[in-house]
Amino acid sequence: MLYPIRIRSGAVIVEEEKILLAEFKDENGLHYNLPAGGVEEGESIKEAAVREAFEETGAKVEAEALAFTYEYAPHLNEHRYGPTHTLSMFFSCKRTDLHSTLSPSQPDPTQTGIKWVPISELHSIVLYPMIQDRILKYIKKEKQEVFIEENELVKK
Repeated sequence: MLYPIRIRSGAVIVEEEKILLAEFKDENGLHYNLPAGGVEEGESIKEAAVREAFEETGAKVEAEALAFTYEYAPHLNEHRYGPTHTLSMFFSCKRTDLHSTLSPSQPDPTQTGIKWVPISELHSIVLYPMIQDRILKYIKKEKQEVFIEENELVKK
C-alpha cells in the first residue's frame, strides 16, 4: 500500500529588502504564508509555484532555484496542522512583470490579501510555517539546511 504525501510548491519573492506574503485571517487569527499550494495533475512542481504565486498574490513570476523544502509529518507534530502529511518545495522566484498591480486572482477562502513585509520585520509577524530564520539565512545566502522538518523547528 502506498503512503500518500501531498506535494506542495511555493514561491519566495523578494524585492527591495521585502518579501511578498499571502495574508490570512481565520481561527488562528491574522497570519501570513509564503504563496504556496498543492501541485495539480499535469503540472511540474515549478509550474505549480508559478501558478500559486499568481493565484495568491497576482504576481507573474519565473521559478528559479530551489530555495528549501519543508516537511510536515502529522505523527511527529501531534497533528497540529491536520492529518495530511505534506512536502513543500519553495523556489526563489522573480517577477516577470514589475509594473502590474498585485492582487490575488484566486485567493484561498480565508485569505484577506497580500503584503510586502520588510525583511527586517519578518520576526514581528506570525508566519506559518514558522521558518523566518530559514528565510533570512536563504536571503542572506548564509549556510542553512535545505530540508526543514516541522518537528525540528523551535516552538515559540
